[in-house]
Amino acid sequence: MKKTLYPSFKILMVDDEAVFLRSLSFSLERYAGIDNVKHCTDSRLAMDELATGQYAVVLLDLNMPHLSGEDLLEKIVESHPHIAVIIISGIGQIERAVQCIKTGAYDYYVKTDEPERLIGGIKRVVRFQELNNENQAMREYMLENTSPDQDAFSHIITNDSRMRSVFQYILSVARSKQPILITGESGVGKELIAQAIHDSSGRSDALVCVNVAGLDDHLFADTLFGHKRGAFTGADSNRAGMIEQAGSGTLFLDEIGDLSMASQVKLLRLLQEGEYYPIGSDKPKRIQARIIAATHQDLNKKQRSGDFRNDLYYRLKVHHVDIPPLRQRKEDVGLLLDFFLEEAAKELGKVKPHVPRELSVLLSNYAFPGNIRELRAMTYDALSVHQSRTLSMSVFKNAMDGMDGALPDDQQLSGEREIFIADQPLPTLKEISILLIKESMKRAHGNQSTAARLLGISQPALSKRLKKSAEENESEID
Repeated sequence: MKKTLYPSFKILMVDDEAVFLRSLSFSLERYAGIDNVKHCTDSRLAMDELATGQYAVVLLDLNMPHLSGEDLLEKIVESHPHIAVIIISGIGQIERAVQCIKTGAYDYYVKTDEPERLIGGIKRVVRFQELNNENQAMREYMLENTSPDQDAFSHIITNDSRMRSVFQYILSVARSKQPILITGESGVGKELIAQAIHDSSGRSDALVCVNVAGLDDHLFADTLFGHKRGAFTGADSNRAGMIEQAGSGTLFLDEIGDLSMASQVKLLRLLQEGEYYPIGSDKPKRIQARIIAATHQDLNKKQRSGDFRNDLYYRLKVHHVDIPPLRQRKEDVGLLLDFFLEEAAKELGKVKPHVPRELSVLLSNYAFPGNIRELRAMTYDALSVHQSRTLSMSVFKNAMDGMDGALPDDQQLSGEREIFIADQPLPTLKEISILLIKESMKRAHGNQSTAARLLGISQPALSKRLKKSAEENESEID
């Protein structure tokens, strides 16, 4: 299993004390998971090493033979202004360190400081450079209007501009080690998005998916962290958790909104410390995998109500991908229908049928509370009973009648939403009726059966209303 170094860019440590370099490197890997580090004990060689590229942070000692830290800093600032330099000085070098800040250093620390303070400062500068890189990548994608990598997104069927924007955003943050939160209604394809993020990340190990809904605190810990033999009754052997199985790949935690408060604490510590303890072990292990979490719930609302920790919420939401529901992606309905028909025809051993135009109109006016998953189920069910050359609409109509286009409770439009302007007179019932009929016929592209379904009345009733309206218009003209 190939190890993925962190961060994605390199860190150069320049100090003539080899013992200090080894000690700091060990602490960085142990407490921060930072291991993409190169040592340089001869300051004269530092500029040549930086010229090889991929460096974004330099940890620089001041007191060195041949070339001092101050002189080297000036060279770095001039030749590599994008590199953040942290001065690590001796006790009697504070004034020199402050002068280095004026020259262009990012920060400074004293070697005798508490290790936690020094490690914390280095973690902050690493994160700062990560954000710079991510923002730069995003700007390049937006300015150049670069098309997303077709391989990473080939399994997602869409022609929607908002989904294309999602792809662009994913590409700009895919190589970050920071968590990503994916939100969206049930059935929109959150796991497919997680797969695309993983495929775009450059990580060599696998994407490991875990649905955490329904897991109690013990089962959650055992599933993620694993256990040692004898840790509890029935633990007859060591078992690697999902974190270890993910290796340097990606760990996808689905339905994160259902986690218990106790499990939320465990996940928060994992994200904060970057380490975990298998059940029954007193030796911590470091997480190498990148975490992606997903939920259909409103975590912002849950954390305000106290059902979800706000510190965990903001830890998970470093990067946020929100997937629009299918009802907001009308262009994709026809594409998805065609794809599922092709897929179902192969699986069921049938010839792909002709799709009547009326079906496309009908589907484009349906709310799809179950989103893409619901459309797929409808399509498979329709093809399973399909007999003729043209696909029957009855299965789709029956499914829609059963759901009545209703959205889940947390997705319902507020009954208090204002649809009339307060200082304007109310329209009459007759006027509203005419407007509704016109809008339904517009959405149904002139198809009376579909328009009647949108209005919740029979086709003969709609036909009668249309005829009456036409007669009234003629009488007004006369």
